[in-house]
Amino acid sequence: MTEPRRNIRQNHLALAQKILSVALDRGMTFGDHLPETTFSTACGVSRTPIRSAFKLLEERDILEWRSEEGYFLAIESAAELNATIRSLEETEHSVAHQILSDRAERRIGAVQSVSALSRRYKMPRASVLNALKVLSRDGLVRQLPGRAWAFQSMVDSPDAVEDSFDFRIVMEPQAVLAPDFVLDTKRASLLREQMSGFLNAGDTGVTPAGFGRIDIAFHTFVAECSGNRFLRASLSAHHRLRKASQKTASTPAFRLRQAMLEHLEILDSLERNQFQLAADQITVHLRRSRIRKPQAANRGIPPLAKGPRT
Repeated sequence: MTEPRRNIRQNHLALAQKILSVALDRGMTFGDHLPETTFSTACGVSRTPIRSAFKLLEERDILEWRSEEGYFLAIESAAELNATIRSLEETEHSVAHQILSDRAERRIGAVQSVSALSRRYKMPRASVLNALKVLSRDGLVRQLPGRAWAFQSMVDSPDAVEDSFDFRIVMEPQAVLAPDFVLDTKRASLLREQMSGFLNAGDTGVTPAGFGRIDIAFHTFVAECSGNRFLRASLSAHHRLRKASQKTASTPAFRLRQAMLEHLEILDSLERNQFQLAADQITVHLRRSRIRKPQAANRGIPPLAKGPRT
């Protein structure tokens, strides 16, 4: 009887994470009220599981319950809210993270069974199955006929990276140009704060890992604002795959700042409703990003600009 209760709690944990993401996206701050009906609609579930997730967040001192008033946010800042979401992600995804890390490092094969993973990680089958469902929800694995699960191809080889850029150069500008593109201004403002903080940090604070987190968040955000559901779904799934495949690379700080400035320029155009300009800027940005990797070893100087060998 304990296993079903554990799975129910894991589902509530995933919903709690989604509730906080909605709160962050809407720019909610300390003391703001979280109406059950509003979050039920935003998360696509009934009010009963919302109440359970609210209770779980109250137990962690993230929400405060006030009699006859409801639940209120007890987090002081957007930064703290972000950290809380990451903490919940780590709790929910710990087994999923182990599995994905081992796959990224080729320690396990592309097709796995629940039994084999359960033995490898010394975890109950139910925990492994839940982790695979988490990865499936992010489009990283899919269940094959029978009991096997297959990993999607990772963006972790030169050919895969090239294919990724080919796909994005075609699709991302179209996501912006699709009819009914709507910019979420609150999320845009939060992203602008993160980008500005990155640019204003000293060289020790300008890290590839920090850049990668903001980069994927920005491109995912642009995709999610698209009015075309198929572009939105395809690009969001691809960015989740990019996030799962990320490895820390040695890139000069000035290169990272240049790319972040390009993000801000795109955001400027989107906020001014200059969608054609933003689409053109995305194309240029992606083409520049494509050539930055091989040029990093040359400190940004294209081979032809170096002159003949002597």
